[in-house]
Amino acid sequence: MKIFIRYILAILIALSFNDGAFAQQAAPNAEPASELVDKEDIAKKLANPIANMISVPLQYEFSRGVGKNQGGSEQTLLFQPVAPFNLGGGDIFVVRPIVAGVREVSVQGATGQPYSGYGIASVTIESFYAPNTNSSWIWGIGPYAQSPSGNSGHFGSQQTAAGVTAVVLNRAGPWTYGLLGYQSWSLGGNPTFGTQNNLYGQPFLAFTTKTAWTFTANMEALYNYDAHRTTNPLYLGVSKLSLFDGVPISFGAGPMYYISNTPGGPSGWGARATATLVILK
Repeated sequence: MKIFIRYILAILIALSFNDGAFAQQAAPNAEPASELVDKEDIAKKLANPIANMISVPLQYEFSRGVGKNQGGSEQTLLFQPVAPFNLGGGDIFVVRPIVAGVREVSVQGATGQPYSGYGIASVTIESFYAPNTNSSWIWGIGPYAQSPSGNSGHFGSQQTAAGVTAVVLNRAGPWTYGLLGYQSWSLGGNPTFGTQNNLYGQPFLAFTTKTAWTFTANMEALYNYDAHRTTNPLYLGVSKLSLFDGVPISFGAGPMYYISNTPGGPSGWGARATATLVILK
């Protein structure tokens, strides 16, 4: 799946040169498709977790330093569509299911035996009630749930969790910044491979240009109350939103670095790539 990152990087480079070419090829009297769709506005909404817009992101991550001897690697593919529902008066309810597929290579467990394999790690549902604030500052809050999907424990906890998730952010011109987080509690299950008593916090910052390029920085700190340890990858990325036959699609990529990690978890440098389809109403 490393090829996925190479494709995304190649697409980003190609898009940086093609925007001008597309505009030059348009007929003088024809209205370009890019003028019918506000790409800058859509790119800004993609930086907003509770935007009133349907999107279908596919995110790939590559991490190293996994396992007892830190000699293994892990690849994760996240399918995380975002579906907002209008409640009237500008209020919305956003549902974000997340399905995580994982592939591990030469990951040494507690027994000292290396493991390689793939499977579904978990299915998560995040949801937010986001009222109309009539302000650049907006917020949302709602229930959170996660199921291990019967995984063997190689790809994370085998426990079921429930909790609450919330987000607050500001949209100031080209800037979007805020904090997303959740608190989860274990509802039972095998604790051998970790518990679900977690506190998660994701501060994020994004800058979007008028040509729909977005530069992003975020951290994803996950603290486990039972292990008393935090895993915290820092991500710096760039993405570009373009139109393909009038359909907005965003491609992004960037490096990650684990500022802290749990025993056996990913460490050091990694990488992330994303492809996001936007469905206009």
